Amino acid sequence: MPTPDFIRDLRASIGHELLYLPGVSAVVFDDQDRVLLGRRADNGRWTIICGIPEPGEQPATAVVREVEEETAVRCVPERVVLVRTLEPVTYPNDDKCQFVDVCFRCRAVGGEARVNDDESLDVGWFPLDALPEMEDFSRSRIKQALEDGPTWFEPIIGE
Repeated sequence: MPTPDFIRDLRASIGHELLYLPGVSAVVFDDQDRVLLGRRADNGRWTIICGIPEPGEQPATAVVREVEEETAVRCVPERVVLVRTLEPVTYPNDDKCQFVDVCFRCRAVGGEARVNDDESLDVGWFPLDALPEMEDFSRSRIKQALEDGPTWFEPIIGE
């Protein structure tokens, strides 16, 4: 995943220190209730589509932009699936980040799924009963997007 310019600018000042960043992810369904997945170029794993909003960009706008940039699929957000702070990540260059993910359930409204940038090795639609091997990050969000419950968030400890 290419690093946005605003993060490169921050890294010039703070080096590898932990950055706390917003993130967005999308569980995109088509009219056949298949889910859109991308196989990441950085680790070869299948995942839902995700990315980082630009400064000042609204999360829903960012998720629509990320889906189209990475897959050429146009989508509309239907609802927020979950909001969750992820575990810190250390990248191979020693940069440290921690993301607050806002995950959206989205509906495809146009475009043909294809690799549309250098962040993905492959892109495709998958029936829910034939998903490829994926990390829990994607599986749990797909599961949550299929339910009609309220937005999920980590329970408040001590309440």
